[in-house]
Amino acid sequence: MDCVFCKIATGEIPGKILYQDDKVVAFPDIHPAAPTHILIIPRQHIPSLARLSDNDTALVGHMVKIANKLAKEGGIAESGYRVVINCGKEGGQVVPHLHLHLLGGRKLTDGMG
Repeated sequence: MDCVFCKIATGEIPGKILYQDDKVVAFPDIHPAAPTHILIIPRQHIPSLARLSDNDTALVGHMVKIANKLAKEGGIAESGYRVVINCGKEGGQVVPHLHLHLLGGRKLTDGMG
């Protein structure tokens, strides 16, 4: 498979890993839209939110739990942050691997940034 996020998750492409466990990997977005912009991806290749199975419900909950943990560790939990999952090209999804954006560190306006 030629998925950049799968390669980051396996270590084939080196990156600054901020968190990892047996289910997810988190790392900074290379094109940050806010001072804190972290991507949280499942290790399992799931092309998009639209392709989730019933068995993936707990995985998405875990991704949100890790976003909350990273927001607390990054000092943005109290001031506020945004969690975004884009789905499909028209929804703004660039990489076809499910990922959650954790954004914060400044006042966020309507929309993604």
